[in-house]
Amino acid sequence: MSTVFVSSFPVDWTAADMQEHLGGIALDRIRMIPPPGTATEEDVLAVHARTGRLYELVDGTLVEKVMGYWESRLAVVLGYFIESYLDTRPLGSVAGADGMLRLFPGMVRIPDLSFILWQRFPDRKLPRQPIPPIPPDLAVGVLSEGNTEREMQRKLSEYFQSGTRLVWYIDSQQRTARIYTTPSQCVTIDENGFLSGGDLLPGFELRLGDLFNRAESGR
Repeated sequence: MSTVFVSSFPVDWTAADMQEHLGGIALDRIRMIPPPGTATEEDVLAVHARTGRLYELVDGTLVEKVMGYWESRLAVVLGYFIESYLDTRPLGSVAGADGMLRLFPGMVRIPDLSFILWQRFPDRKLPRQPIPPIPPDLAVGVLSEGNTEREMQRKLSEYFQSGTRLVWYIDSQQRTARIYTTPSQCVTIDENGFLSGGDLLPGFELRLGDLFNRAESGR
């Protein structure tokens, strides 16, 4: 017997209404099959397996994750610095830009980089399911051209509601970063400022300029 889904969106909504609801993102990032409001985690995995594209699950809607080569490079290099820190202070696990996480039932986000404390993993064992039900302690977003401010603010709220303690948004065009400890508490740094791990990663500090330099030159 086939499963019948009913969209969670009002029946009189237009594509523009849905676009507004999702943070004003480009319509070509919103997958229309399965119909918006009816998608599931199984659809996230099936579309990725079939197309290789990453989609987040937002209110029953598949929203394509946008990330270019430069943004991916920055995330990888940042992961290198955090992993080097963890060599001497093994506090948790780092995942990259395809590490799907379930923040809430029906809400799947994919940070460009995430850090999760070992204590969140039962028996300190990494989960084998493709979308573990674990919020990140640190979520990093490297802003891409396709991201909108309202989209990122919505993600910010969702992260902290799910239990995230720290969010870094890195603007690769302006070469700045925003460090959030709550949705309303933010410090903006330039290349001379430091990404600080605070209480989550005690002693971790990385000058933002060093991140860009390493990404650009390899040293």
